Amino acid sequence: MTAPGDRAVGPGRHADGGAGTAGAGRAGGGGTRRDEAAELAAALGDTRWQPPRVTPLDRRLAVDRDSVERGLASLVLTVIELLRQLMERQALRRVDLGDLTEEQVERIGTTLMALEEQMTGLREYFGLTPEDLNLDLGPLGPLLPTD
Repeated sequence: MTAPGDRAVGPGRHADGGAGTAGAGRAGGGGTRRDEAAELAAALGDTRWQPPRVTPLDRRLAVDRDSVERGLASLVLTVIELLRQLMERQALRRVDLGDLTEEQVERIGTTLMALEEQMTGLREYFGLTPEDLNLDLGPLGPLLPTD
């Protein structure tokens, strides 16, 4: 039976939504801290549930300077290689259309060759292969064309 003004709730529950443990989760209640996740797991009948173990970030991630440097270099070089290939394709289209003078074609060719040499040097410096720069996009296939 409920007193006037009290909400009727399920058995073993208080009107504030808490479980029937006196003082649990309330400041100054003298009880232990209320663990809602444990209560939910118990209500669902999962007796194996344990709270997650929290460890400092440096223990969860095996981070060393070389792997971070190599990963960052790989990412940056992948973006540069993608842009280089796009610029090369655009230049070839413009050459095919006849939009460029002979001097412009020569300058674009020289620039693209120099950029490719620089990319080769940077890949060698960081110990990367062209395949390392070609990200696998899952169902979409590789990022960079392999032609």
